[in-house]
Amino acid sequence: MVSQRLLARHKGGTKQIILISDGEPTAHVEHGNVYFGYPPSPRTIQETLKEVRHCTRQGITINTFMLDRSFYLKEFVDRMTRINRGRAFYTSPDKLGQYILVDYLSGRNKRLA
Repeated sequence: MVSQRLLARHKGGTKQIILISDGEPTAHVEHGNVYFGYPPSPRTIQETLKEVRHCTRQGITINTFMLDRSFYLKEFVDRMTRINRGRAFYTSPDKLGQYILVDYLSGRNKRLA
């Protein structure tokens, strides 16, 4: 939400959010208040996907570097990626650096040795 607001100020150029996450939505903002919860509530999931759709309408691409491989979390990141037409990179904290060099124009990632 904060990234979307910052990017909304800029009218030109490519707008992208780089999200490094375990893939689990555990907080959302409602009526100006931040709500944290674990496990994620259905409301938090709903609000997170609502924000993904908002970013998509604003032309903001979300590229997610996911640091966990659990099936449930992967499904959530896949859902976000489908909505936004962004990219998801499934990695681990010790291999994150291998995915940093990314060719956003062709949609291919390059792995460093």
